[in-house]
Amino acid sequence: MSPVWNYCVPLAIISIAYIVRTARCQAVQAENVTVLEGGTAEISCRLHNYDGSIVVIQNPRRQTLFFNGTRALKDDRFQMVLFTPRLVRIALSNVSVSDEGGYFCQLYTDATHHQVATLSVAVPPETPAVEVKQEAVEGGEAELTCVSPRSKPATTLRWMRNGREIPGVVSQQDNGKTFSVSSTVRIPVERKDNGAALSCEASHPALGGQKRIRHYRLDVYFAPTVRIVPPSGILREGDSLVLTCSVAGNPLPRAIQWSRINETLPERAEISGPTLQISRLSQSHNGTYLCQAQNNYGRAADHYTLLVYDNVSITAMVPPTTITSHPITTSHPVTPTLLTQSMAPDPQDPGAVVETHSAVPYAVIGGVLALLVFTVICVLIVTIWCSVRQKGSYLTHEASGLDEHGEVQEAFLNGNDASQGKKEYLL
Repeated sequence: MSPVWNYCVPLAIISIAYIVRTARCQAVQAENVTVLEGGTAEISCRLHNYDGSIVVIQNPRRQTLFFNGTRALKDDRFQMVLFTPRLVRIALSNVSVSDEGGYFCQLYTDATHHQVATLSVAVPPETPAVEVKQEAVEGGEAELTCVSPRSKPATTLRWMRNGREIPGVVSQQDNGKTFSVSSTVRIPVERKDNGAALSCEASHPALGGQKRIRHYRLDVYFAPTVRIVPPSGILREGDSLVLTCSVAGNPLPRAIQWSRINETLPERAEISGPTLQISRLSQSHNGTYLCQAQNNYGRAADHYTLLVYDNVSITAMVPPTTITSHPITTSHPVTPTLLTQSMAPDPQDPGAVVETHSAVPYAVIGGVLALLVFTVICVLIVTIWCSVRQKGSYLTHEASGLDEHGEVQEAFLNGNDASQGKKEYLL
């Protein structure tokens, strides 16, 4: 039993010595700290088995900040918050990235014990900025760069449009203790993309799940478009004409030009911005009017042909009937046995007149013509029949006349007296 006892006692002594030595090594303990730039960091040193020895706190450059609770470095940003046998705590306000590093907690006993509290400073990104690298022109491409100039750690940038991510080319630059990040996209653009909404989102651990977002609207340049808004209805002599030139473009044309093709503008023409006004119209104002506009990316024009009608009204002398007219067409309402011609207004263009006729039905005309033809045929038949009959009677009388002529000749030769009778012959 004795050998075993002798063996166990040294093991117990070694174990107790290790525990005591371990306890002495943990006589001071420091805690790491992470804080946002501009905030306040609290650096704590926990003491174990403190017996009143000297406690010193130093910065990363090994400059003594506090000596047993007494300020040693003249930097008002450092304040002693707590000094007890168990805990020593100091506060550093308005922290910057230059304050990062290890802060030493030292306990001077028979042997010097120290621990290092590491201070980390996070720099959240500001709202990113958008830089236009290439102008967006209709039919071309827009090149946009989203920039986060300073963050720690490096921020994450994403381009978004209509809830969808647009892939971009990301670049990152190390500025020492901070990083600058950029993301560039190239987007094909058309006129319809002008004013389209895009956004650049910055994500960072220091933002706690939130995002810094920069909104941007595409500015697409394109040539102008021009459209003249015409007046309603027709224009007659004495009326007023108002034409409005509707112009679109980016940039919007500053000046609008009015003119009349091959002629000068009338003396009574008044121009006010996009509006042309002519009072007391006459037919001498007829012509084609032109509106033109231009910007740095092109020009455009639109025209309006003015036709002024006179005020002469045409009255048609026709029986009261319903007249229906169409442009360049005629209508034929029923009227009793009368064919007339009149001028009727066009409902689509009241200033124009079209020729209209009023006539009897074609069936009546056909019936009358058939009756006339039948009558003529009957007359011809009767005439021919009578002519044939008269010719036969003439031949009969001619033969009987020859017989009577012989008797007369015989009586003459016999000397008969004319008193016997006078006969008259009609050949």
